[in-house]
Amino acid sequence: MAQQRKTGLGKGLSALLNDNEDIRREPQNGPVSEDRINRSLGSVNPIKIEDIEVNPFQPRTEFDSQALEELAESIRLQGLIQPITVRRMSNNSYQLISGERRLRASKLAGLVEIPAYVRSANDQQMLEMALIENIQRENLNAIEVALSFQRMIDECNLKQEELGERVSKNRSTVTNYLRLLRLPPSIQASIRDGKISMGHARALVNVAEVEKQLFIHQEIIKKGLSVRKVEELVRMLNTDDKSNNQKKNTHPKSFQFQKIEDDLATKFATRVKLSVAADKSKGSIQIPFNSEDDLNRILELLDW
Repeated sequence: MAQQRKTGLGKGLSALLNDNEDIRREPQNGPVSEDRINRSLGSVNPIKIEDIEVNPFQPRTEFDSQALEELAESIRLQGLIQPITVRRMSNNSYQLISGERRLRASKLAGLVEIPAYVRSANDQQMLEMALIENIQRENLNAIEVALSFQRMIDECNLKQEELGERVSKNRSTVTNYLRLLRLPPSIQASIRDGKISMGHARALVNVAEVEKQLFIHQEIIKKGLSVRKVEELVRMLNTDDKSNNQKKNTHPKSFQFQKIEDDLATKFATRVKLSVAADKSKGSIQIPFNSEDDLNRILELLDW
């Protein structure tokens, strides 16, 4: 079973669902036999809303109340067009896999029953399905995406490359989202609330000192700085820092070694310090990390 799931994971959410295309819709009256449970998996069934419990693995934390009301009104007029997805817990008990927004709106609309796909999934698959389904939403903010990525890495025991395959994103995109979680909580909150953009945040990640990150963040909020302006400010600060470091260094690095240092910083997504002796016969490379997770990320890049 585990072998089959691993094979299909790179195909996204649909590959995680163990559907049987030949399954027919089953009536809900009367006792449910084990055979009927198995045959109902993969079909669309009307299920009582009161029999559905929410997904404990739901990564989405906020639902727009006005949007829910608008969806509820649409459901009152036209019914629910897209079924939710659940897994059967017992004969009359189900757990939501995806579609919590539709479920909430259906409750507001006063529905008693809701159409649902019935799936067979263990907790690992439930988590992956919920995370992938939410990541693929266009209105998910960058911090929610980053937290979902981190949960998939931590709780599903994935490497960044494997994660990228599951969500159909390249590794650099995954890395850029994960780097947002290294920012101070106040800046993460601004990203979540839409006060600053993903572009602003990516520029701030390249600032080594938290104090400077917070200063630039406040300037963005107060002055409405564009992403380009912030990138220029970050470059200027980093240039000043390099200049000051070179003044302290008796033996400034050559262009060749400076390029190596810059290339390493790009590879590891953190500032790397390359120290070289005057005769270039020896030296050292320092790769700083900000947390245990950051260290594991660097070790992964080193194939440790």
